Amino acid sequence: MKNLLILSAIAMLCFSCKSPEARLPESVQSGSFLKASAARNKKLNELEKTQIEEIIKNNPNREYIASKSGFWYSYVHKVEGDSIQPQFGDVVDFTYDVSTIEGEEIYDDIDKTYVMDKEELFTGLREGLKLLKPSETVTFIFPSQKAFGYYGDDHKIGTNIPLICKVTLNTIKQNND
Repeated sequence: MKNLLILSAIAMLCFSCKSPEARLPESVQSGSFLKASAARNKKLNELEKTQIEEIIKNNPNREYIASKSGFWYSYVHKVEGDSIQPQFGDVVDFTYDVSTIEGEEIYDDIDKTYVMDKEELFTGLREGLKLLKPSETVTFIFPSQKAFGYYGDDHKIGTNIPLICKVTLNTIKQNND
């Protein structure tokens, strides 16, 4: 009887201990939020594209150029011939105005000194400055994703606002490194 009791205790010890099993998650994300967000962004992009095309159509005396980066620009004053353009690390001094695409002025006559690609500046303007030569003036039309996007600028520019910026590049101080 004693042997039977010891044998049963050993059998219980051997078979009662097993490795833990992985648990399945209780809720599974379906990705519906991401799908809804993507659909909302596509709709916003189409609306902004339509608004920008309307601005271009209503200004037939200006030639607007579509950039590879997803914004449009038109020269107000163009410098002909070879001249330097800003490169990484160059210090540029420029003046700019910012307004909504409806023409409501947001910022007027801002002077800024900027080290190319080494300081914070919204994407469209950073890419647009690379197209300019000293003393050129260009009007840029930036869709919201090239401007301040979803977050705005925490001051006067709200969420998903496409912008028109008139920019004059005053000087370029080349980086000799």
